[in-house]
Amino acid sequence: MADVLLAVGTRKGLFLARRPVARRGGADWDFTGPYFDAQAVYSFSIDRRGPAPRLLAGGDSAHWGPSVFHSDDLGRTWQEPPRPPVAYPRETGASLERVWQLQPGGEDEPGVVYAGTEPGGLFRSTDGGVSFSLVRALWEHPTRREWAPGGGGLGLHTVLVDPRDARHVTIAVSTGGAYRTRDGGESWEPCNRGVSAVFLPEGRRYPEYGQCVHKIARDAEDPDRLYLQNHWGVFRSDDGASSWQSIGDSLPSDFGFPVAAHPRRGGVAYLFPLNADADRVPSGHRCRVYRTQDAGGDWEALGAGLPEAAHYGPVLRDALCTDDADPAGIYFGNRNGEVFASADEGESWQQLASHLPDVLCVRAAVVA
Repeated sequence: MADVLLAVGTRKGLFLARRPVARRGGADWDFTGPYFDAQAVYSFSIDRRGPAPRLLAGGDSAHWGPSVFHSDDLGRTWQEPPRPPVAYPRETGASLERVWQLQPGGEDEPGVVYAGTEPGGLFRSTDGGVSFSLVRALWEHPTRREWAPGGGGLGLHTVLVDPRDARHVTIAVSTGGAYRTRDGGESWEPCNRGVSAVFLPEGRRYPEYGQCVHKIARDAEDPDRLYLQNHWGVFRSDDGASSWQSIGDSLPSDFGFPVAAHPRRGGVAYLFPLNADADRVPSGHRCRVYRTQDAGGDWEALGAGLPEAAHYGPVLRDALCTDDADPAGIYFGNRNGEVFASADEGESWQQLASHLPDVLCVRAAVVA
C-alpha cells in the first residue's frame, strides 16, 4: 500500500498530492492545500530514513520572515519550532533571507539535515530539522568575500551527500560556484575546473570559483558522475567534481535552471532549456523536457502530451524532479502555475494542475 507523494511549493503556499503507485493515471491524484497560506515555499524535503517519513518545508512569510516547518503525518499537521530554526549568529552580521534547500544527510546519520540559505550559507541539523547550526568552515572560507549575488540572490541551492560516505558533501551557490568537503564540513575546496563564467571578461572565463551554477544532480549508478546546469552551459563530471566537460552541444539552448537525474538508470538525466538569460522562456517557446540516456552525448526532446502552442512558462532550478517508482515518474512545474507529470520516464505527459501561483519547487517520492 504505497503512494507517490508530490509536493508543489509555490509563491503562495504548498500543495500536496498523492496517488497509489499501482495506478498511474492523472485522474487518480488527490490534491490538498494550500498549506502556509501566502507564504513562498522555496524548499521541500521528504526524509524517509526514520520509522515514518518526515516532511520539511521552507516557508517565507512577508510578515514573519523565513522558517522551516515539519510534518510526521504526511502533511496532515505541521509543526514550527518555538524559536527560529535557522538563524545566523549575531557576530556574522548576516540575517536569513531565504531557505533555498533542505536535504537529508546520509543513511548512517539519522537526524542530520542540511539547509542551504541566502545569503550563501550552509546549516546543519542533528535533530531532524528542528534546529540548525551554521557550518562555519564554509561561511569563513577565504573565497567567500568575493562571492556576488546572482539575479536571484546569493543562494546556496544545492546540497549533495555522497551515498558512499556522508562526510563527502558537494554544494553549489550562485554565484560562488561549486564547493566540496571530504571531512564532514571541517574544510572546503572549490571544484569548478572546466565550468565557464561567461559574464567575466575574456581571459577570466574559467576561474577557480565564482561561477553561476544553477543546479547539480548526481548520477544513479556512478556517484562520481555529476550533471551541472550553469548560467550558460551544461557540464558533466566523472571524477566527483574535480573537473567538468561540456555536454550541451546537442541542446537547442544550454541556458536553463534545473537538472534532475534518473533515480536508478545510469547516464539518464533531464533538463528544461530556456531561450537565454535575457529571455527566460522555454527554448523556442516550446514546452519540452530534454533527456539524455548516454550521460550527455545526445539529448532528445520529450513532448508527448505537453502543450503544442507557443509557451512562456519557465521552470526554476528546483521545479523539476523525479520520484523513485518503477518506472520512474518525472515532474515539473512552471511560473505559469502549471504542473505536469510523466509516469513513464518522460515518454508521455499529463497536466496535473493549472492556475496555481508561481511554482518554486517540486519534490516527489514513494511513501508508505
